[in-house]
Amino acid sequence: MATKTTTAVTHYHVQKKRRADFLEEWRKYRNTVVRVDDVEMHDTARGMRRGVYVGADADRPTRSMDALVHEIDPGVTSTVHRHSWDAMLFCVGGWGWTEIDGERIEWGPGDSLHLPAWAWHRHGNEGTETGRFLSFSSEPMLETMGMAFQEDGGDTPFDQLAPRPPFSPAIDGDDPYARRVRRLAKDQEARRSGRLHTSWDDLELLQTPRGTRTTFLLDRAIGYQASGITMAMFEIGPGRGQSMHRHPGEAWLYVVEGTGHTFLGTEPDKGEDHPWKKGDIIVVDHFLWHQHFNDDPEKTAKVVRIHMFDSLLETMRVLMDPMVLFEEPPEEIRDQQAGDYSTIEWPELQRPTWP
Repeated sequence: MATKTTTAVTHYHVQKKRRADFLEEWRKYRNTVVRVDDVEMHDTARGMRRGVYVGADADRPTRSMDALVHEIDPGVTSTVHRHSWDAMLFCVGGWGWTEIDGERIEWGPGDSLHLPAWAWHRHGNEGTETGRFLSFSSEPMLETMGMAFQEDGGDTPFDQLAPRPPFSPAIDGDDPYARRVRRLAKDQEARRSGRLHTSWDDLELLQTPRGTRTTFLLDRAIGYQASGITMAMFEIGPGRGQSMHRHPGEAWLYVVEGTGHTFLGTEPDKGEDHPWKKGDIIVVDHFLWHQHFNDDPEKTAKVVRIHMFDSLLETMRVLMDPMVLFEEPPEEIRDQQAGDYSTIEWPELQRPTWP
């Protein structure tokens, strides 16, 4: 028996209204600076506390990545769990450890860790002060594709937990199926052998033409194999600013130390200043001109920058070509904005403190 599927209005009108409604709703969620004072901590079933800077679990949804903060008290060991997305951690206070598929990693303030997708993990604190760390994950992106899964393991020992999902090894042949099997096997082998930890003590910050000194925390350039999230830290000299630039895709900046403000505008001379302090997250929306300033005339400011460069932005690059995905003023204007950074006296790098 033949059937017909139709709507009361045309496809054109349905699509047009759907897109308009989506953007109107999405703009309600937009934040520029998420204040640390507005992040409410909650006890969880894992034995830790959790707060949400950005993410659907605090009614501040995003489309690519979320930002959470976690606390673990002295003497506590969390339950173990895993998920289909990966996450990057930045430790801001206390000392503790994280066990990833049975490998224990000790961490302290300023350390960074990578939790690979489907890796069982738990956290512990054998110190005398509360441990605190932030997590940045690709969960929202996987959720949009219906591929976000989480599995709790309670207090089960690691050797009794199921391994990560298996994958087929490479096979010979030049047909499309063999080529796909080889490509995916190579990708999984690389992802399961990536780096997991960056110690603060091993960081070396280098000066850049943009008026700051910077270093990678978690990135494929230093051996990590993540789903696309990359994390770097930059330091702004006392009373100085970073040169202006813009790019598509969200960029989040967690203020590790210092106070300052960020200019955000649709044009280089049309925008607003947004003040920030230690513990805040600055949300740089897509393709806005932005410039970060340190308002302290005596101390430097340290900021951790997170975005989805290796996945979301690279996809956007091929979709939007020949449009540029990173734009800054001509070199003479950039250099004027950055100033003579050779005169900055950078202090010795010290681990961050909390609060």
